[in-house]
Amino acid sequence: MAQSDTVFAGSIPALYGRYLGPLIFEPYAPELVMRVACKSAERILETAAGTGILTRALAASLPGAVEIVATDLNQPMLNFAAATPGVERVRWQRADATALPFPDRSFSAVACQFGAMFFPDKVTGYREALRVLKPGGRFVFSVWDRIEENEFADVVTDAVAALFPDDPPYFLARTPHGYHDVERIGAELAAAGFSRIDIETVAHRSRALSPRDPAIGFCQGTPLRNEIEARDPSRLGEATDAAAAALAARFGPGPIDGRIQALVITASP
Repeated sequence: MAQSDTVFAGSIPALYGRYLGPLIFEPYAPELVMRVACKSAERILETAAGTGILTRALAASLPGAVEIVATDLNQPMLNFAAATPGVERVRWQRADATALPFPDRSFSAVACQFGAMFFPDKVTGYREALRVLKPGGRFVFSVWDRIEENEFADVVTDAVAALFPDDPPYFLARTPHGYHDVERIGAELAAAGFSRIDIETVAHRSRALSPRDPAIGFCQGTPLRNEIEARDPSRLGEATDAAAAALAARFGPGPIDGRIQALVITASP
């Protein structure tokens, strides 16, 4: 993982939330809420909450008596999430998912939507989730499947790479879509101490009003932007235009519709 892969700063959080939230994250939030919700849930921890897509779904779906604690390592993302409507009941706290500042056995469930790919040490992150779970609790998280199964991200990656043939920016393939080996994920969860592991492949459709929306989202609202600007800051607009043109060529002028696919994992001790 490149150092720039975890830098979500400047205008990235707002663009990430506006363009990618509805496009690729919201379809999967109900999948995690369904697996987290249970009659015995009293306190839920969300790690790597990002701009709060899952957080808002949890807040809207869980009974008011359930405490929700949402954390993220990246303070700009946390600030953006905490300022959005619908999360007034949530307790926000900056925290590293691989070194959680909570006591043992203090949560009924731990949830993480598309954040585990960014853990520098996956086993340590999973071990921390296990440590803070109460007996009978569950760890529910999602990761993206390979980039070829996620059409918009795949098209954008190829379009931007073509602009920098000597040093193509591969953030999307390398990190968000770089952790999809089912055997590896299962082995790392087992190494962390989980014994009951269910990994399900879940496909959805990603829809946008125009090709430009996902082009802006991916090129300007993710650390792909950092890679583009590191090569030539004057070419961010050109890269966005190239991505939009490639999406239009593949899916039409809009509205556009493409496949997205992820792994949804439920793990218990």
